[in-house]
Amino acid sequence: MISESLLLVFLIVFISASLLKLLFVRENKPKAHLKNPPSPPAIPIIGHLHLLKPLIHHSFRDLSLRYGPLLSLRIGSVKFIVASTPSLAQEFLKTNELTYSSRKMNMAINMVTYHNATFAFAPYDTYWKFMKKLSTTELLGNKTLGHFLPIRTREVHDIIQFLFHKSKAQESVNLTEALLSLSNNVISQMMLSIKSSGTDSQAEQARTLVREVTQIFGEFNVSDFLGFCKNLDLQGFRKRALDIHKRYDALLEKIISDREELRRKSKVDGCEDGDDEKVKDFLDILLDVAEQKECEVQLTRNHVKSLILDYFTAATDTTAISVEWTIAELFNNPKVLKKAQEEVDRVTGNTQLVCEADIPNLPYIHAIIKETMRLHPPIPMIMRKGIEDCVVNGNMIPKGSIVCVNIWAMGRDPNIWKNPLEFKPERFLEGEGSAIDTKGHHFELLPFGSGRRGCPGMPLAMRELPTIIGALIQCFEWKMLGSQGEILDHGRSLISMDERPGLTAPRANDLIGIPVARLNPTPFRQM
Repeated sequence: MISESLLLVFLIVFISASLLKLLFVRENKPKAHLKNPPSPPAIPIIGHLHLLKPLIHHSFRDLSLRYGPLLSLRIGSVKFIVASTPSLAQEFLKTNELTYSSRKMNMAINMVTYHNATFAFAPYDTYWKFMKKLSTTELLGNKTLGHFLPIRTREVHDIIQFLFHKSKAQESVNLTEALLSLSNNVISQMMLSIKSSGTDSQAEQARTLVREVTQIFGEFNVSDFLGFCKNLDLQGFRKRALDIHKRYDALLEKIISDREELRRKSKVDGCEDGDDEKVKDFLDILLDVAEQKECEVQLTRNHVKSLILDYFTAATDTTAISVEWTIAELFNNPKVLKKAQEEVDRVTGNTQLVCEADIPNLPYIHAIIKETMRLHPPIPMIMRKGIEDCVVNGNMIPKGSIVCVNIWAMGRDPNIWKNPLEFKPERFLEGEGSAIDTKGHHFELLPFGSGRRGCPGMPLAMRELPTIIGALIQCFEWKMLGSQGEILDHGRSLISMDERPGLTAPRANDLIGIPVARLNPTPFRQM
């Protein structure tokens, strides 16, 4: 129970804040000619918090339908601006890009990612620009991605072999877990040369920590939104975040120390230049940069640890979620599935497993991926923090406002898409839709964001997605199971498309099914 003294403190703070707000409004009368975006009636202290449901992007869409595509909300002491049209997305992400090139950090993110060492949530400054360049040219450049092709190929082969054995035994598979394992394996080997779904203790710790980090980053913490609660750990978030940080730091310290010892030994043995054929993982690349004393930005140990965490959390869920949504949509739309299988069969001849070299010849698979991301973007909203006042469509957007571009809502807007709830990949192969890509140039479809803050992992994702999806539908049909374990009638009984809340937008329930081999034996291409 809240004590009387604490209630008195809350009352004093609230009255003081109200007086300060009144003075601020009076001092800023010269801007009175500018209008504010529409806003629903608010409640003192909590603002519009009572209007939000667990799926925040759904709530924002519903409020936008009532109050307009540009909407102002206050959650506690934090102002949010919700934008729900391509033209508004372009205003914030392109026209006023420099104003909205920063992100808001919450308490959990700040603690877990070594405070100011993070790249994903860093302000748009010299450090962020340096890391963006390093990411696009070294960590996720074409040369590096080419080097790691054997890893991606092997992981696709492994999941197909696993599913083939399950098919022979007529056993069900938790496809959600299998896809997470696949994406974990790829990114952990690229970063640290370990299999995240292995059985050793480091792999197990890494897998557990990534899940915990993704969960806590997406949860609602009262202290992040009510200023007078800033130093109170009302929900135990601070304690949880500190525990996650300590365990992650201990794990990475051990991995980095072991790697540094190997590097020292190589130098002693006269192999400091390394083998020209050796593929460096992300950790080696980052340690090379950290050792460069004349580098534009001096990377610290905390920078290296935070960067690895950034890539782990960014790459773990998004690829797996996109593949899972795609398989669910294909099961619910058997005509689309059949057409996709015919395209893959035609390209591969069913004599070899589809691979990354086939990607340019799979336009329908690409259209399916775009259609999935239109309806189910893995990150449903693009969020930016304004570093100064800005005027958008005659509306004053105050400095410090958090702008939320609701790309999930835009993907379902009948003013943008014909029959928006219909899963129709052909819309991206016909007429004007054929020119729409996922690179952030077309503001009606922004699964990877846009501009400077666009996702640097897009090149990797667009190599993985067509290959994984193509292999799964090339090799197997699926008997999907319902919530009670019953086999769903393909074409009649539909897989649930409910979502669950979080930092990303995954399906609410795991996707479970029995794989049925289409090809026997399963074709494999030599690596």
